[in-house]
Amino acid sequence: MIKYLVVFEKTQTGFSAYLPDMAGVVASGSTKEIAEKNIFDAITFHLEGLKEENMPFPQSQSESEIMCLAI
Repeated sequence: MIKYLVVFEKTQTGFSAYLPDMAGVVASGSTKEIAEKNIFDAITFHLEGLKEENMPFPQSQSESEIMCLAI
């Protein structure tokens, strides 16, 4: 199993989501839950296309960490 980092960002109209390790795989939604479903669908569609073309899946190279700053 490969794990990919998904970044969610709050926008003026809801949420957007993207994967640093999959260029062009993006999604949005009016709620975070809708954005999560849409990015899952986008990832699935992308990986199915790669599989059909006998291309390798991208390797996960991203890491995340939450940092708390006292400023």
